[in-house]
Amino acid sequence: MRLVDTHTHLDFADFDADRDEVLAQARQAGVERMVVLGVYQANWQRVWALVKREPQLYAAFGLHPVYLEQHRAEHVRELGDWLSRLRGDRQLCAVGEFGLDYYVAELGRERQQALFEAQLQLAVDVELPALLHVRRSHADVIARLKRYKPARGGIIHAFAGSFEEAREYQKLGFKLGLGGAATWPQALRLRKVLPRLGLESVVLETDAPDMAPVMHAGVRNSPVHLPQIAQALAGVMGVEVEALAQASTRNAYEVFGWSC
Repeated sequence: MRLVDTHTHLDFADFDADRDEVLAQARQAGVERMVVLGVYQANWQRVWALVKREPQLYAAFGLHPVYLEQHRAEHVRELGDWLSRLRGDRQLCAVGEFGLDYYVAELGRERQQALFEAQLQLAVDVELPALLHVRRSHADVIARLKRYKPARGGIIHAFAGSFEEAREYQKLGFKLGLGGAATWPQALRLRKVLPRLGLESVVLETDAPDMAPVMHAGVRNSPVHLPQIAQALAGVMGVEVEALAQASTRNAYEVFGWSC
């Protein structure tokens, strides 16, 4: 089974003690490529240094809404400089992680929206996919995607919206990132939506070290868990796990413009 983990934070300190072992185990489990996402200006260099050590790793850089208080106006300019300087490098694959988070009440919506739009424009300018964090903000995200029209589309990370929202994202050229959340029986709405999604619309992810699946509750999530996540999601969707693996890997290659 060939798999791609389209969303990890392998640069986080959670992996400092055993990162090389995790990467080796993931490869052995069939996870052939992994995307590591930058979330604030101070970790971009750490992400890039990690990625350049391992040919199966790919990098994305962005300004995550949860770290809103750490971001400065000059960081948007610096992000543009990073993306322009690395443009064309095979291991730069996207802009992200960025988006809108209306779940955390203290995060100012206007500042989030301005930052989101600035990064959408960067994705358009450098012609890279956008890897988006969307929590309780689907309507605003969809409205802005329709306005900016990023030609390379991207991925809606940890998709947990409705079937109608899923269709809107698909029309805009976005894939839906599925991971540990839907393995939990409590995710009733999401587990009802998943069987209605076509295999052409989804990619797989872990969000490691976060969003552990139910079979690894309470422990650090890892790309090593992706085959078990795929197995659980295939059961929810009512498809064979190999069919999900093949489709999600093909979709990831399409989003990132990778050749086989």
